[in-house]
Amino acid sequence: MLALSAAIGLIAGLRSLTAPAAVCWAAHMGSLHLGGSRLSFLGSAAAVWISSALAVVELVLDKQPWIAARTKAGPLIDRLIMGGISGAALSVSASQSLVIGAVGGAAGAVVGTFGGYETRRRIVARFKIPDIRVAVVEDAIAIGGALLIVSRLS
Repeated sequence: MLALSAAIGLIAGLRSLTAPAAVCWAAHMGSLHLGGSRLSFLGSAAAVWISSALAVVELVLDKQPWIAARTKAGPLIDRLIMGGISGAALSVSASQSLVIGAVGGAAGAVVGTFGGYETRRRIVARFKIPDIRVAVVEDAIAIGGALLIVSRLS
């Protein structure tokens, strides 16, 4: 489960709100079992709709030139928190340690944040591709990756 916690954290490093939105949907649909835990609220209808709306807004805002780089302190802390919560939820669902899942998720978020940033920057520079095109592919990887990870929970 540590590997899945780190993987969902990596997704949070790419798109901070995609990972928790996927986790909320999985909990809401019954694939992620959080009942009785401190994270059970993630399966509520409110959490699903709020996290989904915020994830969509993030996908749009990520393309704006005035948005701070994900490697700056504020966005990085956000990714660590979102990766940690998402990783913790996966771990708790498997009756494993919340703390270990949170640490795995946060560690994955660091890898996703810096690895995603550097990969995107290098692709744009090397192949002279407009950043927005690479960003849209990164969106698809984040969404597809999140769905693949939470589909492994049942």
